[in-house]
Amino acid sequence: MGLGGFCSWLTTIYHMKDDEIRSKCGIDATTYLSFQRHIILLMTVVCLLSLAIILPVNFSGNLLGDNPENFGRTTVANLPAKDSFLWLHSIFALLYFIITVLCMAHHSSRLEYREDEKVARTLMITCIPREISDPGLITKHFHEAYPSCTVTDVRFCFNVHKLMMLDSERRKAMKGRLYFATMSQKEGKIMIKTHPCATIFCCDVCGFEQVDAEQYYSEFEEKLTDEFNAEKHRISLKRLGIAFVTFRDERMTAVIVKDYSRLRCRRRPKQSSITTVVQSHRWGVGYAPAPSDIIWENLSVCGSRWWLRFVLLNILLFLLLFFLTTPAIIVNTMDKLNVTRPVDSLRSPIITQFFPTLLLWAFSVLLPFIVYYSAFFESHWTRSSENQITMHKCFVLLVFMVIILPSLGLSSLDLFFRWLFDVNFLEDKNIKFECVFLPDNGAFFVNYVITSSLIGTAMELLRIPALMVYALRLCLAKPGAERIHVKRSQAYEFQFGLQYAWTMCIYAVSITYSITCPIIMPFGLLYLILKHMVDRYNIYYAYVPTKLNQRIHTAAISQVIVAPILCMFWLLFFSVLRLGPVHPITLFTFVSLLSCLAFSLLGLCLRKQPDKSSSYQMSDQVSADQPAEGAFANAERSSTPSTTPSNLFVASVLLEPELGLTPMPSPAHQSYGTMASSQDREEEEEE
Repeated sequence: MGLGGFCSWLTTIYHMKDDEIRSKCGIDATTYLSFQRHIILLMTVVCLLSLAIILPVNFSGNLLGDNPENFGRTTVANLPAKDSFLWLHSIFALLYFIITVLCMAHHSSRLEYREDEKVARTLMITCIPREISDPGLITKHFHEAYPSCTVTDVRFCFNVHKLMMLDSERRKAMKGRLYFATMSQKEGKIMIKTHPCATIFCCDVCGFEQVDAEQYYSEFEEKLTDEFNAEKHRISLKRLGIAFVTFRDERMTAVIVKDYSRLRCRRRPKQSSITTVVQSHRWGVGYAPAPSDIIWENLSVCGSRWWLRFVLLNILLFLLLFFLTTPAIIVNTMDKLNVTRPVDSLRSPIITQFFPTLLLWAFSVLLPFIVYYSAFFESHWTRSSENQITMHKCFVLLVFMVIILPSLGLSSLDLFFRWLFDVNFLEDKNIKFECVFLPDNGAFFVNYVITSSLIGTAMELLRIPALMVYALRLCLAKPGAERIHVKRSQAYEFQFGLQYAWTMCIYAVSITYSITCPIIMPFGLLYLILKHMVDRYNIYYAYVPTKLNQRIHTAAISQVIVAPILCMFWLLFFSVLRLGPVHPITLFTFVSLLSCLAFSLLGLCLRKQPDKSSSYQMSDQVSADQPAEGAFANAERSSTPSTTPSNLFVASVLLEPELGLTPMPSPAHQSYGTMASSQDREEEEEE
């Protein structure tokens, strides 16, 4: 293969149109990429202003000498306290906030709120008494309480967690049986070792028992099918207090949602003759999420049980991060164990300066993954809320871990809270906040952004963490069909929440130090450009399409405003330390910061969400701009009847689809990522 053919995937990143990405990956992918382009444009403007104006102003000072190789001359610490040019820094910080607001307002105006008529006409009702099994009672209540509203369908929800797990396992068993049935026709009887460790310890000395592969998977499939059928017969006894109620017109749902929103003002909604039976005054009523967005197996975790689970998980997470917040405390522990002594003994300034930032990047990748995986155990009902919670928690952790605590010279939240609340802490501990604006501090963050730009984006492109997980799954899989299944089902959904948090973290680091250390801006811009290219490639080629609610995109816009506010806070901190609390520049920066905070909070409170739940067209209403949706319809789906409107809000495992699976191909026919058989992609979604 020629060089052009081998590197042709690189050129597709540039020539790929948004319409192609949208048709294959959905509107959320193009919205995310549009957000990145707006951030890149914003960073370009700020970079030009910082390098063209702020950097020469910092160079004009002589507080740190005249050596042209002195990095400190590029920072605000080079300007004397009486220099009138310090006004420019506060003015430009306010200007950066205004530019950020205008850029995000433009991006927000381009967001598409697509309302699916079926979802807009459906309400999700919670806290229904579980003993109610007759949909007619729900219909009667709405007919009497809201005479102008006509109910067309009522669907109760059931605890399908175990049922979905059994269904996934029996599908794997069936694929194993079909695979070995095909192989045995070509090669005869095949014997396999069923122990999970048989792949790792492949020698015969371990004594793992060998069994007939086709017979093993046939018996395993029969056993799982019996358990599945038994569980399905018991499903009516596992009714949840949740129902999806569909109305004839979306204006009817708007009336009901508005009436139930008065509960917050201690007003009771309209009642009927059976209000005491259905306990409608206790209901939680809201627009239904898209069926593709619902995580059906998590609906069983509801009410006080969900809140208890959520609170306990986050308390444990907080206690863990309380003492292990920043990579600095991990690096200090490594120093005590002399782990880094071989590196220090090299006495190379390149290595000794690069190694700490590499450790910071490595551990700043590891710790957010703890937060990221905690969202899965919280059992969110929708993928949108799961991604949004992940985005908020990871962004807050990264801001504390990468910006605030290292800048203040603190190693963990433990030390931060002691500094914040202990009046005797500063007397006992030798902490000098003037160190925040030392030149070496700015150089540390420049090195961090460079490391993230060159190593971080390369790791994302190579997907090294995914490779490690894949290798582990491959080692633990049973020989034969299960290993083939692992090889063919390694594509995951693109985690918008985590990627939003990472993008905004580096953006926040760059903007925060864009004035105090403007040399950081080109490297921040480099990171965003490389990140955009890597994400375009990964979204199109490596990840399964994800469909989310638009709220996560609007929430990301709100978090962008944090960066210029941090920049102003850092300048205020500098002004108080260098100029004093009553200096005109300090007062101007303080007033600007308060004004920006007030504007941001006011905009957050007045921001209007669309009244109707936005989603995607359903299977019976496929829009013209989704021509590639059929590319992901697998053999199992194609063998079942199309989903009717009345079955939209029913877990697919309850629709009793026929397992129209065909024998698996030979091991030589393997595929990779999202280019694999879409039949395996559904299994990955179920897992």
